[in-house]
Amino acid sequence: MGGKLIDDHLQRTMQDMPKIELHRHLEGSIRLSTMVEVAQQYGIEMPEYDIEMLRPFVQMMPTEPHNSQHFLAKFMTIRQFFLSDTIIRRMTHEVVADAAADNVKYLELRFTPRALANIMDCPYEDVIDWVASEAAAAAEQYGTQVRLIVSVNRHESIAIADRTLDAVLAVKSPYVAAVDLAGNEKDFPAEPFQEFFERAKGEGLGVTVHAGEWGVLENIRSAVVVLNADRIGHGVRAWEDAALCDWLIERGIVLEVCPTSNVHSGAVRDWEHHPLSQLYRHGIVTTLNTDDPLVSNITLTDELVRAVELMTLTIDDVKQHMLNAAKAAFLSPDERAILVSQFESALGIIPS
Repeated sequence: MGGKLIDDHLQRTMQDMPKIELHRHLEGSIRLSTMVEVAQQYGIEMPEYDIEMLRPFVQMMPTEPHNSQHFLAKFMTIRQFFLSDTIIRRMTHEVVADAAADNVKYLELRFTPRALANIMDCPYEDVIDWVASEAAAAAEQYGTQVRLIVSVNRHESIAIADRTLDAVLAVKSPYVAAVDLAGNEKDFPAEPFQEFFERAKGEGLGVTVHAGEWGVLENIRSAVVVLNADRIGHGVRAWEDAALCDWLIERGIVLEVCPTSNVHSGAVRDWEHHPLSQLYRHGIVTTLNTDDPLVSNITLTDELVRAVELMTLTIDDVKQHMLNAAKAAFLSPDERAILVSQFESALGIIPS
């Protein structure tokens, strides 16, 4: 019973803690209940319109192999549900609402316009406007600050990436703060996207790149050198090279670490072997994130609890991760300074 009390106390502590998330995908965060309703409304064929029937197709299951193939296969099902602007708006609103309910005070939500526009074959500008306007409305309603990151995939053409950036610049939403490169890093290099990211950076957008998750660790270095990344999505393979770790520290590069996702996707064998605590104690600036709450069936609170229970972080370490995230947020310098000050005060951290 004593252990259960400790677990409950830790869960409440993490739930009550104001939080920041820098790496969460819209497409991997939607509600199962909403997917079932959409399936019924739009006639998506299912043997039964039931959450438990749908769950194995969109969520990693306990008995399922943990690898990239099974993990990414979930998105093949998820993307069949983006059938109208009403659905996209609803799902965006609910993702922000769910984050707010988990006491996430600042959220950077990333989405892939091509993936959301694919079934409707609509302009990317429309998708960006739908997501941005609904995120803004939800942020105001729930009191959670939101910024958006627009993703492109490295296994898709440069023309698609350029079209996406054109759409971002045409919409001119103040909520779109950065661009991201995602997708299959094992088989598709980042170098062809150099001009795309130079152009984005020149337009004042932040840059984050998925690297060092499933691909070779050198992808991390090329993301910084070639694509001028400010942050690295995942980056867990950095721990395999001490010189690379030191180089990341010198450059001040921030890692957006997503422990449960890393285990579910096979990037890391299990929580016991996750390098988060080693990376953090070595001096790399790490942050804690969910990646895809739907696919991994977690909240950010759950992620923080696991960081303490399974990866040897203390509650003070978790607070430091929240402050790290505040300092790495894709905001203007003045806005970022306010966010940092708010979190120092809320977490009881004395500025160094």
